[in-house]
Amino acid sequence: MLREPSDAEIQGFLDDQRPLPFSYPEVGASREGAPPGYPVNQHRGRLGEGLEAHALAVQAVRHWKMYETGWTMLCWPDASISEGTVIGVLGRHLGLRSLNACRIAYTIEEEGPSLKRYGFALGTLPGHVERGEERFTVEWHATDDSVFYELFAFSRPSHPLARAAPPLARMIQRRFARDSLLSMKAAVSGEESR
Repeated sequence: MLREPSDAEIQGFLDDQRPLPFSYPEVGASREGAPPGYPVNQHRGRLGEGLEAHALAVQAVRHWKMYETGWTMLCWPDASISEGTVIGVLGRHLGLRSLNACRIAYTIEEEGPSLKRYGFALGTLPGHVERGEERFTVEWHATDDSVFYELFAFSRPSHPLARAAPPLARMIQRRFARDSLLSMKAAVSGEESR
């Protein structure tokens, strides 16, 4: 798109996408890794240490802070983190706008004595420029009291523009992974997001 869509246009797009199936057959595969034939985008970074930092990281994920990059916007940030929730992601790049539809494929909530893990995976719907899955997790490890954020994704181009320029699509995905980590670090440290 050349212009930013209105809230009504975004809502209409999401309403049209809601009843549709996922656009890829390997739903849930990001729990274990990537299926054969998919390029992977993975980015992991330390957010801090201690259970307080982990609690702040969980709150940041619950409030979709990883999308506060300055060039991506979640439609809508009050969406619940629960399986089946449909969201839109509006991105700005190279003077264009893209609106992509996703559904939460599964959630993660693990509480053990040596590892606490929270997150979810978004699967693409037909109204997305890619086909695949993206998992966001935060973890606390008792061994060194560290807290980490990880984005793990596998996808293939779906939209003709993404298929025409795969290196550009991968560059945008890597940029989002890097910027989402910066947004999570800012949320956990209490700094203002960009």
